[in-house]
Amino acid sequence: MSVLDDAGVTEIARGGGIAAWRQIADDIEADIASGALTPGMQLPTESQLAARFAVNRHTVRRALAELATRGLVRATQGRGTFVEARPLAYPISARTRFSENVSRAGREASGKLLDAVVMTADAMVAAALAIPLGAPVIRLDTVRLADGSPISYGHGFFPLPRFERLGDAYRAYGTITRALESRGVSDYRRLETRISARPAHAEEAAKLDLAPGRLLLTVDSINVDATGMRIQFTRAAFSADRTELVVES
Repeated sequence: MSVLDDAGVTEIARGGGIAAWRQIADDIEADIASGALTPGMQLPTESQLAARFAVNRHTVRRALAELATRGLVRATQGRGTFVEARPLAYPISARTRFSENVSRAGREASGKLLDAVVMTADAMVAAALAIPLGAPVIRLDTVRLADGSPISYGHGFFPLPRFERLGDAYRAYGTITRALESRGVSDYRRLETRISARPAHAEEAAKLDLAPGRLLLTVDSINVDATGMRIQFTRAAFSADRTELVVES
């Protein structure tokens, strides 16, 4: 147990059989549990923490790595280390909407369109959308966030020419639902969802501000319009530390 002394230095118990880095991690975890450190709050720098605990930066770095492994903090390149929010309960049902799910949890939803690419459908995309192999599609690459924290990174495929310039609509309206509305799809529902888990690839880890190799929940989904026509196939990766997928009947 550490004690904050009058000089503002947190003393670490020496020689008690508990490594200094673990004591530091436990101390910061206790601050998070007590509410002294709240979700989204930025931690002091490594140098400041090293001074506070009277240790070297390597010891602090190991403590922060342990906290990141526990899913309690998130290190962001060039910005610092932040307290993670509680995992978001994300319902998956016949009518899954990212913005609605996030708002229902009392958090602010947002999204970023990283790229919009016109391409030909490979075997997987063609089968998912029930279109001929090689048919034209538009792929939207997006990162979706809750309270500014990246929750999912994915690729959505939409058949052409029906959804021509869908990327422009997404940029204008900020959500897939509204972008589809602008293309005449007033409502849609989930036809199929497949969920699995695997470690994050380097690109996914970078997009989601995760350490490489952290666990992802992957969701492949197919949406159809009111007539049953397949309109969207999405492959999305969710941070397992930040998301709890809840399958609803």
